Amino acid sequence: MNNLNKIAIFGLGYIGLPTASLFANNGFQVVGIAKDKEKINLINRGISPIDEPGLSKLVKTAVESGNLRAFDNGHNGLEAVKNSVIHIIIVPTPMDEINRADLTAVKETCETISKGLKKGDLVIVESTVPQGTCDNIVIPILEESGLKAGEDFGVAYTPERAIPNNTIYEMTHNARVIGGVDKDSTNKAADLYQKITDGKIIKVKNLITAETVKLIENTYRDANIALSNEIAMICEGLGVDAIEAITVANYHPRVNLHIPGPGVGGHCLAIDPYFIVETAEEKGMKAQLISTARNINEGMPNHVIKILTDTLQEADQEIKGADIGLLGVAYKGNVADARETPAKALIKILKEKDAKVYATDPHTAQEEIKALGAEPADMEQILKCDCVVLVTDHDEYKDIKPEMVKSPILICTRPILDPEDFKDSGIIFRGIGR
Repeated sequence: MNNLNKIAIFGLGYIGLPTASLFANNGFQVVGIAKDKEKINLINRGISPIDEPGLSKLVKTAVESGNLRAFDNGHNGLEAVKNSVIHIIIVPTPMDEINRADLTAVKETCETISKGLKKGDLVIVESTVPQGTCDNIVIPILEESGLKAGEDFGVAYTPERAIPNNTIYEMTHNARVIGGVDKDSTNKAADLYQKITDGKIIKVKNLITAETVKLIENTYRDANIALSNEIAMICEGLGVDAIEAITVANYHPRVNLHIPGPGVGGHCLAIDPYFIVETAEEKGMKAQLISTARNINEGMPNHVIKILTDTLQEADQEIKGADIGLLGVAYKGNVADARETPAKALIKILKEKDAKVYATDPHTAQEEIKALGAEPADMEQILKCDCVVLVTDHDEYKDIKPEMVKSPILICTRPILDPEDFKDSGIIFRGIGR
């Protein structure tokens, strides 16, 4: 196998590991670089450390074929660069405490690549970044190698488009957007990704356009949810069932409102809109609508607390000292992912108000529940608390019946239970927009 088939992938997380496995199973020799030694050991034994349908088989096949190996960074990262022609960056880009992108991992990875960069190499960024990151940060660091982007080596940006529980299918079927520092970079990256996807390859004008596409997609969804959440809160004050109203409004051929909830989570919707806000402010512009949408969605945990407090008062109870049980901590249904979950804010506020917080989740590990600040409990214990709050729309919770709930209060922040079923049960049922 020639050198053109050798790929170094930096980052073996929710996107990096599936990407590495797909390339390896399509004949490429892939070296994956990560920091977590436990994760590296599992991967090299053919075991996926990530719970994702189809991924375990992909990883096992890739490792057994000899096409995928994982190593830690540092010396191994540099060696991977020296021995590869394609270098793909899929490292985390979290927010800092003032809602600015923390590009530390991207910068460090670029510094490693620059030390082993060669003529003819192609560097591809998949990490979600603020607009202009490739031009203003990635390329200058890579050019510390003494080589010139667009002349000696290529640079391309292609955003990942995948969701938990459907990652493999989406990676191999969704359209792939690619922009490069020049046409040659774009074409080389397009040819590469066509090897692992049946989806359409869409080439855009440049790097910053490709970066922008990714941010637009998630900002649209965040703003859509914010609109639904605001409508739901208004409907509560009017005595209107917002879920019914939104569901019926969506029969209009040009309306597609998302469903309201306790807030948004995951690595995309809760973070990506801030990247647009950050870039706009640096250029002296205001992203007013985007900022407002973020404020609405970030404020939803407080709205849930208001519903909870008012309902406790209705039942002649107070939040201080109350046992509050949360059903679900993952940010969305049927996944284990609790990154940026609204449950985290709910737990924090409840504990500040001296409530005792318990939580259960059929997909998320107890260690994660503890890390979020709640006491792990089983579902039977949760349903006996002074107040139960359904946070995550897992399928396991869709069959909850009134006779199962021993608590006097059930707050359903996701519309997966019918209020009519609880009408004559003696349980006070509340929901967002209901």
